[in-house]
Amino acid sequence: MKVAIFGLGYVGFTAACCISSEGHDVIGVDVSDAKINDVNGGIPPFEEPGLADLMQKGRTVGSLQATNNTQTALQGADLAIVCVGTPSGPDGAHDMRYIIEVSRQIAQAAAELQLEKLTVTFRSTMRPGTIRHLIMPIFESVLGADFANKIELVYNPEFLREALAIQDYFHPSKIVIGTKNGTPSAIMDALHAGIEAPVFLTGYEEAEITKFVDNSWHAVKVAFANEVGRVCQQMDISATKVHEIFVSDTKLNISPYYTRPGGAFGGSCLPKDVRAFQFIANDVGANLHLVDSLLRSNEAHKNHQFNYVMSELGAGKKVLMVGLAFKADTDDLRESPNVDLARKLLGAGVELKVFDPALDPAKLRGQNLGYAYANLPTIDQLLISKEIAEAGDWDLVVVNNATGKQIELSDLKIINTGSIK
Repeated sequence: MKVAIFGLGYVGFTAACCISSEGHDVIGVDVSDAKINDVNGGIPPFEEPGLADLMQKGRTVGSLQATNNTQTALQGADLAIVCVGTPSGPDGAHDMRYIIEVSRQIAQAAAELQLEKLTVTFRSTMRPGTIRHLIMPIFESVLGADFANKIELVYNPEFLREALAIQDYFHPSKIVIGTKNGTPSAIMDALHAGIEAPVFLTGYEEAEITKFVDNSWHAVKVAFANEVGRVCQQMDISATKVHEIFVSDTKLNISPYYTRPGGAFGGSCLPKDVRAFQFIANDVGANLHLVDSLLRSNEAHKNHQFNYVMSELGAGKKVLMVGLAFKADTDDLRESPNVDLARKLLGAGVELKVFDPALDPAKLRGQNLGYAYANLPTIDQLLISKEIAEAGDWDLVVVNNATGKQIELSDLKIINTGSIK
């Protein structure tokens, strides 16, 4: 098929070379005459391992060229891939002028060429909602309300690392395809034919936010590693050995565990150990800004969960909370976010009852006993049996953890604070 690629920077030109090497006819589009002349003269516009050889392969067979003319690029094209930059604006938001301009050019060229079928895929990092609320209106204004009969809009984020871009293109960690209704795209299937990777087919917004989540997580990892490194260096500890031990744990550390959006963290370990690590770091002068933010972020999430529950409660006041301990099948209430939620609901005047089969106040001991009664003095009156819980006429049921699997609650308004969907 014929593919037009708009923007011949690191992402766009790497994709152009890789796609042309697979037998497709590729024409790159860029506003820079110097870059176009370089490409048509067989000179890569930047350094990337293996890119020059891949480029020469495309140039030799005539499957790779460049132009500054949008109509020339789109004549007979099956697919247009937009890879223009979205740099930071003065307020930190993306500067969308290049996306807007290219979208207008493609829409106008499609109208002038009277194209009957074209898939336009965006790979630039963009705020969730951009395709639906910015780009779709541009195409509609030029091509009319029925433009979707001719133009298929897709969001397909890229996951290329510089210096490893070619390897990442052919062996990606994942392929994410965002379409209007989360339906498959035949053109995108053809583009990725032969590339083995998990494929996620979703709506625009879920695909658009993927790059923000990925890149922010990568930034968190780098900052966290460096904060640990500062503490190790200040205390004459081998950061290399600590890293070796940390990454060897693929069950908990390098894994999906603890990364699913849901409830706040709590229990007897995480809060106290974060505080202790903060103290150690301050004591040795390491200054851990990321770690310092963890407890504040956790408190913010507790408040968010409380506000969410109150917003869902409406005019009713009778609430059943399922799960009070920080984890199901345990009676550990120490720093449980569910205890905080119960305390705040009571403070808001809610008629609250709690079902947690692992809890018996008479069996609480030590710090667990002290924490429970210091935060919920009426815990004995709050706890009810499974039979009463299932028979109750509740305005809202708040399920906090896996304890919810142990109770049957039908025809009731239920929210799950342990999961964000």
